Amino acid sequence: MTYSPRPKRTEAGEQAERAAERFLQARGLRTRQRNYRCKAGEIDLVMSEADTLVFVEVRLRRSTRFASAAETVDYRKQQKLIRAAQHYLQRTGLTDRVACRFDVVAFDPKRVDQETVNWVQNAFSTL
Repeated sequence: MTYSPRPKRTEAGEQAERAAERFLQARGLRTRQRNYRCKAGEIDLVMSEADTLVFVEVRLRRSTRFASAAETVDYRKQQKLIRAAQHYLQRTGLTDRVACRFDVVAFDPKRVDQETVNWVQNAFSTL
């Protein structure tokens, strides 16, 4: 058995990330990095808006029976994103130099397009 540090990505997930990136770029955000990975976790998109660094989690749900896509970013997932963002900031030398926020871009349920996007800005904080 071979260990693969990168999980297999579904075509739908990749499509959702591309759609989210286009959606955010159309609103003035600039892409800094896609799929930043470290031992702490993964950040789907790292973008910038003016002087703010934006860490974006992209979510796609096939069904909203139990929760919407945005609601699946629970406390545990938030903590993983925060640790990954801290790693990114340290690795790039931006610690304490830039304002940061965490956004969630969610698609419900099966259509991935500009009409079904739910952009939650400043979805959670590090406090």
